[in-house]
Amino acid sequence: MIAHVRGTVADVSLTSAVLEVGGVGLELMCTPGTLATLRLGATATLPTSLVVREDSLTLFGFLDDDEKVCFELVQTASGVGPKLAQAILAVLGPDELRVAIAGEDVKTLTRVPGIGQKGAQRIILELKDRIGAPTGIGGRTAAPVVDAWRSQVADGLVGLGWSAREADRAVDEVAPQAGPSPDVAVLLRAALQMLRKA
Repeated sequence: MIAHVRGTVADVSLTSAVLEVGGVGLELMCTPGTLATLRLGATATLPTSLVVREDSLTLFGFLDDDEKVCFELVQTASGVGPKLAQAILAVLGPDELRVAIAGEDVKTLTRVPGIGQKGAQRIILELKDRIGAPTGIGGRTAAPVVDAWRSQVADGLVGLGWSAREADRAVDEVAPQAGPSPDVAVLLRAALQMLRKA
């Protein structure tokens, strides 16, 4: 098992980062929030989870150990694989997830692409007694998420090589698309397309 990876950030894309470790580039699948914290050329340490399949080995990277624990726990629910688990963490922070499950908040869980009403109810039923209480450690909470997307998208663009001024301009351009529950990955993609056309 690979518990964490420490290395130089060699590349950051919309869905993954490459960390160079001892001359080897390891690709880690990450949420937009995690990718936004990475800077090209900087040293980063990411907790990881290795998913082994018959035809692939996929390494997932996380912002912190709490995110990793939630990623591994939600996969114990029926019908939740690693990609859906990552999508859950892209939309909800660990504490938001705990609050939604503890409060049987189906509406919040169905904000995640790929989770419908029945899927949300099943996750709540299977994880309610195991997810634990909110920790309050570095987690994103429901209230600031609306504005947090702006800094996440801007940080993501800067991490991909755009200047802070260009990133801020792109964030302002895509702001009308944000809506009440902003999807950072979608907004980051839209901002990138806008910058490439400019």
